[in-house]
Amino acid sequence: MARGRLRILLGAAPGVGKTYAMLAEAHRRASRGTDVVVGFAEDHGRARTAELLEGLEVVPRRRTEYRGTVLTEMDLDAVLARRPRVALVDELAHTNAPGGRHAKRWQDVEELLAAGIDVVSTVNVQHLESLGDVVEGITGVRQRETVPDEVVRRADQIELVDMAPEALRRRIAHGNVYAPDRVDAALSHYFRPGNLTALRELALLWTADRVDEYLQRYRTEHGIEATWPARERIVVGLTGGPEGATLLRRAARIAARGSGSELLAVHVRRSDGLAGPPPEHLAAQRQLVEDLGGTFHTVAGGDTATALLDFARGVNATQVVLGSSRRGTLQSLLGPGVGATVARESGDIDVHIVTHEHAARGRPALPGRLPVKLGRVRAVSGWLLGCGGPLLLTLLLTRVTGDPGLPTALLLFLTLTVGAALAGGVFPAIAAAVLSSLLLNWFFTPPAHTLTVSDPKNLLALLVFVGVGTAVASVVDLAARRAQQAARSRAEAEALGRLAGAVLRGEDSLAALLQRVREDFQVESAALLERTGDRGPWRRTASAGPDPAGRPEDAATEVPVGDRLSLALGGRVLPADDRRLLGAYAAQAVALLERRRLAEQAAGARRLAEGNRIRTALLAAVSHDLRTPLAGIKAAVTSLRSQEVRWSPEDEAELLAGIEDGADRLDHLIGNLLDMSRLRTGTVAPLLREVDLDEVVPVALGGVPVDAVRLEVGEDLPMVLADAGLLERAVANVVENAVKYSPPGTPVVVRADALRLPDGDRVELRVADRGPGVPDDAKDRIFEPFQRYGDAPRGSGVGLGLAVARGFVEAMGGRLTAEDTPGGGMTMVVALPAAAGAAAGMPPSPGEAA
Repeated sequence: MARGRLRILLGAAPGVGKTYAMLAEAHRRASRGTDVVVGFAEDHGRARTAELLEGLEVVPRRRTEYRGTVLTEMDLDAVLARRPRVALVDELAHTNAPGGRHAKRWQDVEELLAAGIDVVSTVNVQHLESLGDVVEGITGVRQRETVPDEVVRRADQIELVDMAPEALRRRIAHGNVYAPDRVDAALSHYFRPGNLTALRELALLWTADRVDEYLQRYRTEHGIEATWPARERIVVGLTGGPEGATLLRRAARIAARGSGSELLAVHVRRSDGLAGPPPEHLAAQRQLVEDLGGTFHTVAGGDTATALLDFARGVNATQVVLGSSRRGTLQSLLGPGVGATVARESGDIDVHIVTHEHAARGRPALPGRLPVKLGRVRAVSGWLLGCGGPLLLTLLLTRVTGDPGLPTALLLFLTLTVGAALAGGVFPAIAAAVLSSLLLNWFFTPPAHTLTVSDPKNLLALLVFVGVGTAVASVVDLAARRAQQAARSRAEAEALGRLAGAVLRGEDSLAALLQRVREDFQVESAALLERTGDRGPWRRTASAGPDPAGRPEDAATEVPVGDRLSLALGGRVLPADDRRLLGAYAAQAVALLERRRLAEQAAGARRLAEGNRIRTALLAAVSHDLRTPLAGIKAAVTSLRSQEVRWSPEDEAELLAGIEDGADRLDHLIGNLLDMSRLRTGTVAPLLREVDLDEVVPVALGGVPVDAVRLEVGEDLPMVLADAGLLERAVANVVENAVKYSPPGTPVVVRADALRLPDGDRVELRVADRGPGVPDDAKDRIFEPFQRYGDAPRGSGVGLGLAVARGFVEAMGGRLTAEDTPGGGMTMVVALPAAAGAAAGMPPSPGEAA
């Protein structure tokens, strides 16, 4: 089944006549015999719009009751069942009432299109998702109902419904859009002339972009390469050289002359990848392009002029901006430059050649792309071979072998020339070729021992020898240099790959990075220096290696990073070729430093937030939980001191018991607060020694009713390493918490078991209750300070008991965790290490028992 076609009427503002145009289109199609139905159309009480609904088939709306109000929506199933050729669906961005199949009306439209039904719909520009913030900034009104741009962009047809701002305001003033009581408010707020003009420009620009997409698609489908100057597109050719900023600013001024012009910068990269400007130069020019409102592109091509023109024709450019050639006079004699070639072959694309201060000054070696040096040893060897080799070969041929003949001598001397090129480069090879030709002429070309050549064929052979020798030497030298360049580029790529891998792995150690700098660049030390002000003293933030530099001027090589950071290396001065790669390491070092400081700031912020949360909770606890027992004590004391009431001995005993109970509760709450404060400040210093659980646990249960706990702690358990006081307090808090949540009449079971495990022997104290339990995702949260799970009543504690218990147990080297009780409830497990020498009394582990 073919997908239906979508036509959208895009309105610049409410009231411009989108729905009217949609219904008029329906009448035109119906008059031609097309099966058209109205899926949904809203006339908003406008008489002329309602008149157009007459004579059209309207699908009854679906009625939905929501919060006591009956809402009407498009009946999607009814439209699908009716299956018309064309369906009209108004207000594409509308949000459907709850209960429908889709949340948004554009999703209903997608289902209609998938069913093969053509749809005509409407939407205002302010409802486009990408323009929501822009429209809010203009009108001060945030549109709650939006439609994704991609939905509108995929439409087969987009028609702009527009109206001049003054004409729309007159329509509103005449009451054709809103009711009379809303006209004044509309004209003075949303429909001000400035707002309407801005919305109209947004709609025109957005529609122009979509039209441009259609045009590009049409040109591609029909193979059209000629430029159609529908809008000005200026392409700037960048080499990465110093003239780039001048070209970009000039092109930006050209683009600013025409509204809607587009600026595109392109850099043509050599397809072999062996030559090119430094990446930092292109990065700076990319940033300038983006600041000027343009886009930056990189293409690869063997011929720069051809690649540039192919790109310009591909984007339908109308103008190309190039800089005047930087080639010198001698280079210009070799052939036309890129600018001349582009101007000759541009066709209907205008070409601007912009002069600049670097024109005709030659191509200086760019930083990071200096000519490859072959080394002093190779240079000396090449000159020795190029100058001394021909003499020695001549001596060998004349004294040992006699006259070998000119062809043999030519081949031997050519071999020597190639060897000179391999050893020392092109200039020693040229010297060898010239000297060899003279020696060949003198010794091996008739007449011998003269520079005269009697046979023209021999003269031609000598000239060919010089030419071939020079050409071969150039090729060999170029291949050697390119091989060295490739090896160096590979080494740089591997270093950058290791650096990128360290970033991806999240390695954030400055010391490790500086150590890697030492290893990769073979230097003695590396240090990252920083100063607080532009002229403040330098200090070492991090370093690696012996005797790192303390100031940039003390370093053998330093790479400044801004005004306040510098990477300083000691030991040897790095060549210029290494500084580009070193810059990447310096940037990564600065990034690690910033990341470390951000992490420290985040940790500090978390500590402050945690402290604020604890202080807030503490204030809440003091204001309620601590005041509750105080209020009870105050009321009991006031009653006992009253002279107006005579209390019986039983009443007095009850009031005194209430005072005692309130004092105990206060003591318990304040004790937990003090314990948590000690844990937070790290002042808890447990005194670990051998402790018997059967002595500590019964004491810890003194604060709970006897019938609320069933104790199952045997006397044959091994001793544990713990602080008796801290352990008693921790067990008391855990048991009191279990009793609080356990149902009445169901005792809490306290049981201890000894375990022998591979990671060490331990004793587990398990406190099991039959309360409501805790979900798995909340088991860790209940140990946080001031946490009371579920519907715990106020006055039942400040939520510190379990937090204090875990803090004490962990301070003693143990663990406190929560588990589900089989059959319902929760079990707190206090695991403590067994004392040394207790292994003999430990039961075997399951593996040992087997």
